[in-house]
Amino acid sequence: MKLVKKLGLGLAILFLLAQLVRPERANPPAPTTLDAPPEVLSILRESCYDCHSNETHWPWYSHVAPVSWLVAHDVDEGREHLNFADWSSLDARARRELGEEIIEEIDEGEMPLWFYTPLHPGSDVDADELATLRKWAEGL
Repeated sequence: MKLVKKLGLGLAILFLLAQLVRPERANPPAPTTLDAPPEVLSILRESCYDCHSNETHWPWYSHVAPVSWLVAHDVDEGREHLNFADWSSLDARARRELGEEIIEEIDEGEMPLWFYTPLHPGSDVDADELATLRKWAEGL
């Protein structure tokens, strides 16, 4: 029983010490906003912007280690791959390619990530929303 108590105390101390390692959770100013129809913006904001923009909503669990480290890492990776805050600085070819990739990722069920949707109800893209995004992307 003493071993179990010591192990529990050790884990509790480790958990508390982990809270001292705070990842950056910044939302840098966006140079411009995405120029897209309101219905497209609505879908992207609901399903994509938390990881692919400078408008991330940081939920309570993004402040608790070790989950905070994973959330910050996912946002960093998402922004590195596609950041809608930088969309206006891309040339037409890059926009078309990213538009095609967005549709492909959603269509194949790769985005939003499987573990994101249970924590963010409404973020999953349905068939009608995908059709709206597809029409937008084809016009890029």
